[in-house]
Amino acid sequence: MMHVVLVHPQIPGNTGSAGRTCLAAGARLHLVEPIGFSLDEARVRRAGLDYWPHVDLQVHGSWEELQEVLPAVDQGLFFTRHTTQSFLDEPPLPEEPVFVFGSETKGLPSDLLEAHWARRYSLPILSPHVRSLNLSNTVTAVVYEGLRRQGRR
Repeated sequence: MMHVVLVHPQIPGNTGSAGRTCLAAGARLHLVEPIGFSLDEARVRRAGLDYWPHVDLQVHGSWEELQEVLPAVDQGLFFTRHTTQSFLDEPPLPEEPVFVFGSETKGLPSDLLEAHWARRYSLPILSPHVRSLNLSNTVTAVVYEGLRRQGRR
């Protein structure tokens, strides 16, 4: 199983879309509070369509709580625009990869980036006119590249 971790997500539509991607790929979605919206919001359900009730979702009150439930998170791949390491350079993936993403406006907290400095990755952005990629699009690209590397089709 793959694990997708969203740390402090703020936009319901992105979380709903990430949930739909996780469901399609057989991955578990972990949300780390605080979350910038209610999971009952119509925008989350609309983005996840009628799939939302089927998403394998776990909500964690803090990073420390997530670490207790998913110890492998500290060996995860942390996605940020603040790195030169490309995920497409094929870092090794464990059997149960953990992909960690930050909030849409702030990214991952600096203490997490510092603690996992060597485990930071990004997707290449080739245009100087693009500052960053949308969170849900990045989750989709990473999850499906992970499936490809695992030989799952």
